[in-house]
Amino acid sequence: MKKRPTILLADDHTMVLEGLSKILAEDYTIVGLVEDGRALIQSAQKLEPDVIVLDISMPLLNGLEAARQLNKLLPRTKFIFLTMHADPAYATQAFDAGASGFLLKRSAAEELTQAIQAVLKDQFYVTPVIAKDFLLSVKNMSPRTPSSSPINTLTPRQREVLQLVAEGKSIKEAASILNISNKTVEFHKSRIMQELHVHTTAELTKYALAQGVISSE
Repeated sequence: MKKRPTILLADDHTMVLEGLSKILAEDYTIVGLVEDGRALIQSAQKLEPDVIVLDISMPLLNGLEAARQLNKLLPRTKFIFLTMHADPAYATQAFDAGASGFLLKRSAAEELTQAIQAVLKDQFYVTPVIAKDFLLSVKNMSPRTPSSSPINTLTPRQREVLQLVAEGKSIKEAASILNISNKTVEFHKSRIMQELHVHTTAELTKYALAQGVISSE
């Protein structure tokens, strides 16, 4: 009997996870459901799924950062972003992070199985809803565009600290989550604010919202 492909689902809404499981259960083996980016990192390393379906906006560690880390750890795993964000800029970020597929939650019922089939064949999938705009944005992108945003000058650790601070975590809480000292978190926060030219935690949070690092939901 042919082994069914394994799928790990990551979204911070339980109802979404349950809905996706129902859509996929007939053809795939669902090996796990996780609700934040840090749980995703842990589960993915343990389960080594064929495909990870993940949202961009997730607490503790967003999907883009999780994908960047997991791409290095699990080079055989395929990543499909399933999100509410219809802006082609998010699709560009997703593929930069190592995605093989990008589609919108509103069309998941019609497209998700198709997207999984495509990425398992080493193909790429972009939802038709944004495909034209996405291709135009890629065509018009200069080689220097990815580094034009200040957030791209931050280190992976700094982006982790940025998300946790923007989510309202205290220095102590962020240090505990990242398993580093309070002073190290304070140092990173200070450097982040210098790099992004912001002066208060409120401005930092506003910036993180604008960049999709955290969700306004």
